[in-house]
Amino acid sequence: MNRKESMRRTVGLIVKTEVLFHRLLERQVSHTGVFPSQHRLLMELDRNPACAQMELAEKFGVSAAAITVSLKKLEKGGYIKRKADREDGRVNHVEITPEGKAVVGQSLRLFEEADELLFAGFGDDEVEALAALLSRAKENLERDEARQREPDGGK
Repeated sequence: MNRKESMRRTVGLIVKTEVLFHRLLERQVSHTGVFPSQHRLLMELDRNPACAQMELAEKFGVSAAAITVSLKKLEKGGYIKRKADREDGRVNHVEITPEGKAVVGQSLRLFEEADELLFAGFGDDEVEALAALLSRAKENLERDEARQREPDGGK
């Protein structure tokens, strides 16, 4: 197999592995009663308590309306509480509840199980080597992306 074929095959394997891994995670977290995108919100709130609603929208790169919809669902399920800022009533702070923390704990265990399944049969050195190679590939793409954001398109 030549370099071009090998690169194409490798990219295909990365993409297919990512799709299969996300399906696995979705199957696992579906039993928690919270959608995968909501897990990310809960995990962020667990790391950063009393985060402002607009901060969450910015962090996740979504509109204020989109974050409001997700938060309403989480609030209805009892996973979060929203409180208006005492000084500025237009600002809502979002806090994770004990129920939300329980889902985060359950999710972390499920994610660890998924990681173990993904790397079953791999030695520690193999996992480290793969991480190093993928890190280099990611850096190549990040450099290209940064060049594309330059006013002259990186030319």
